[in-house]
Amino acid sequence: MIRSLRLALIRFALARATASLKRSPKLAAFWLRMACGLSTSFGEPFVALVHLLRTQGDRWGAVAAAQQASERFKGNPDAWMLLGEAYQMVFRQKEALEAYEEVLVLEERSDAALAAGELYLRMSRPAEAAARFARAYAAGGGAVALWSNARALFQAGDTDAAEQALALWAAEVPNGLERLPAARAELASK
Repeated sequence: MIRSLRLALIRFALARATASLKRSPKLAAFWLRMACGLSTSFGEPFVALVHLLRTQGDRWGAVAAAQQASERFKGNPDAWMLLGEAYQMVFRQKEALEAYEEVLVLEERSDAALAAGELYLRMSRPAEAAARFARAYAAGGGAVALWSNARALFQAGDTDAAEQALALWAAEVPNGLERLPAARAELASK
């Protein structure tokens, strides 16, 4: 009974947040915070609160909300992904990378591995980036992960491995074999 009452209150708070979003974003944030406080699992209220705070220009408030979610739900990879995205909004690459790495500890996810790989590239660590892109491909990242892996491997100086990643990429994309020479030239020039 308490569980069903709690769920009803969460639904009510979400409905009030949606209804008040256009005329009073601060009131919508209040209702979303209430829904987050009542929630016993990570879900829609947390994501909505972080995105609302971001659109209001309160990026640090979005980070704080995402931190609270990741602290409450330490075992939930979605909470850590939200934290990584929030840290990227405030240009905290190291903290975002730590959050994405925590996601990968909890679960093999292509989105987390791709995000971590991009951050490693920005930090001028192409070997680590290539390793994350390989994990992204193994987790179902497809051609995007292969392309990113080849790019990181070229930057790391491992042209043989980069060529292998490009060959796999060419096999997965439409007209890949025809596009391979141009792709090779593009990646080699970066």
